[in-house]
Amino acid sequence: MRLNKYLASCAVGSRRTADTLIFAGRVRVNGEVVREPGRSVLPGTDLVLVDGVVASPTEKLYVVFHKPPGVVCACKDRFEKTVLDLLPPSLVEQGLFPVGRLDKDSEGLLLLTNDGDFAQEIMHPSFGVIKRYHVRLTAPVDARTLQQWRKGILMEGRIVVPVLVESLWGAEKSSWIRVDLQEGKKREIRVMARALGLRIRRLVRVAVGKLELAELQSGAWRLFTREELCRMIALGGRI
Repeated sequence: MRLNKYLASCAVGSRRTADTLIFAGRVRVNGEVVREPGRSVLPGTDLVLVDGVVASPTEKLYVVFHKPPGVVCACKDRFEKTVLDLLPPSLVEQGLFPVGRLDKDSEGLLLLTNDGDFAQEIMHPSFGVIKRYHVRLTAPVDARTLQQWRKGILMEGRIVVPVLVESLWGAEKSSWIRVDLQEGKKREIRVMARALGLRIRRLVRVAVGKLELAELQSGAWRLFTREELCRMIALGGRI
C-alpha cells in the first residue's frame, strides 16, 4: 500500500495531509525517514511512525453535522471554537477532521471523518460531488448579475465557473439565491459575490451530492456507516 494511503487509513487526515507530513520528514518507516508519498508499506509488517508515534489503522467514522455559524472548520485553533469542540470527545479522539470547508460565518451540512480516502472522494472535483448552497444577499439581485455569475469569476488567476446559479422561491428578483459548486476554494462564494458587488447576509450549505439537510438541528450530528452515507450522497437522502 502507498504510504500516504496507509497514513490516511490511520486517521492522520486526508492524503493531502499525509503528503504534507511525509514531505516535512515527520514520517519514519522501520526507523528510516521517508519523504516519498508513493513508498510502499506492508500493513502489519512495516513499522510506521508519525512524530515518533506508531500509526495504525483505526475504526472508520462518518459523521453528518449541522454546523452553526461562529465556529471554524479546523481540528485545532488557538483563538476560535472549532467544529470538533461541539462533538463528543469519544468521537474526536478517533481522529475526526472536517471534509472540506465552511467558513466561520457560514452554516449547514458538514461531513467529518477519519477516513482519508472517503474525504478525497468527496472533496476532489474529479469525483463530481456537487455541493449546494442557499445564499441570502443584503438586497435582491437582478437577472443580469446572475448571468455574470454563471459565466464565472476570476479567482487566483483563473476563471472559476459555478455549476448553477439561480434565484430561489421562483422570484424574478430575490435576495435568496442557489449556488452549486463542484470545487471548493477558500471562501469561494463570498469572493464571487464580492467581485459582483454583492454582500452576503447568510450562507447555508444545504446538500452534498444528493444528501440534503432537512430536519437536523443546528449543532446536532448523526453517525453513519460509509455504505449508508455514500448511498445517500449518490442516490438521495434527507437528514
